[in-house]
This record gives sequence, C-alpha cells and structure tokens, in this order.
Amino acid sequence: MHSSRGLANPPLAFFISYHTYGTWHHFDARGSVDPQHNEYGSPTLSKDPEWEEARSSSRKDPAVTLDGPMRAVVERTIREVCEHRRWNLRAIAVRTNHVHAVVCGDATPERIMNDFKAWSTRRLTEAGLLKQGVRAWVRHGSTRYLWKDTHVAAACNYVATGQGGPLAGDGEWIV
Repeated sequence: MHSSRGLANPPLAFFISYHTYGTWHHFDARGSVDPQHNEYGSPTLSKDPEWEEARSSSRKDPAVTLDGPMRAVVERTIREVCEHRRWNLRAIAVRTNHVHAVVCGDATPERIMNDFKAWSTRRLTEAGLLKQGVRAWVRHGSTRYLWKDTHVAAACNYVATGQGGPLAGDGEWIV
C-alpha cells in the first residue's frame, strides 16, 4: 500500500523515527539536526553543555526510558495501529529511548507517527506502565520518504540489524 495523499508519484514507504521524552536534545553529544543543519551528509550540531543543562532543567516531565514491558506494549500497539489503519509495517525497532519504523500507508508520515505515539501512550497508561498525563514522546521526529526499493530495503535492514542487537527483556515480552 502506498501513500497517495496529494502526491502524483507517492513514495514506496516512510522511515519514521522518534525519541522518548527528555532523552535526546539538540546539541547532544550523539548529534542532532535542526532546520538549518538537516541536509543528507551534512555534519550534525556540535555538543553544547550549557544549552543541554538549560534544556534539561526546563523539562516539565521526567525523561522516559522504555523498559522491556514498555517496549513490548509499544511494539504491539504499533502493530495494532497498522492493522487497524491497513498500513503495511515493513520493519520496527522499539529501543529504550527511540522507535524506528518503516511503513507503507495511505496517510502522511506525520499522521502515522502521531497515531503511533498517541495509541502507544494510551496503551502504556492503560497497562499502568506510564502515569496519566506524563509526556512519553518528543514533539516531532524524523519522517523520511523512501522512493526506491533499494531505499526501503536499506531502511528495513538498518531497523532490523543496525540497532545494537536485542535488549534485556525483549525475548520474554515481545510476542
């Protein structure tokens, strides 16, 4: 299934990534981008400890780190959303501080990402794994359009094998 919303030649899939709240900021030592530094292959923003400290102290909620049971709920929920919306989930990786998914669907990647976040937050709260009203996810994320089969395959491969292997608890929680 392809996205057809307003595009004459829709992409084959979307590569969607987003972080948990409070775990990755601009100027983080691991690298980040902003609207002025987001071209493919361009360097990421440099670490800025003062900016990071100011940002950390202004957080409204504590940083969210996903443990094994939480990751299992998020993965199951994303699969449920895809089935409900009839989107084709090609790859998924739910890590302690971020989610990667490769999805084919008849919606914008922003809509897909927002549905994943909203449904996951609701399910985490229902399971008693996240307190009501706690912000679980960053405001946005990364939404890349994948136009070629080779790009889809590369994104799926990265999601499946580029995440550092299984995490403790994955085997017993993910069905």
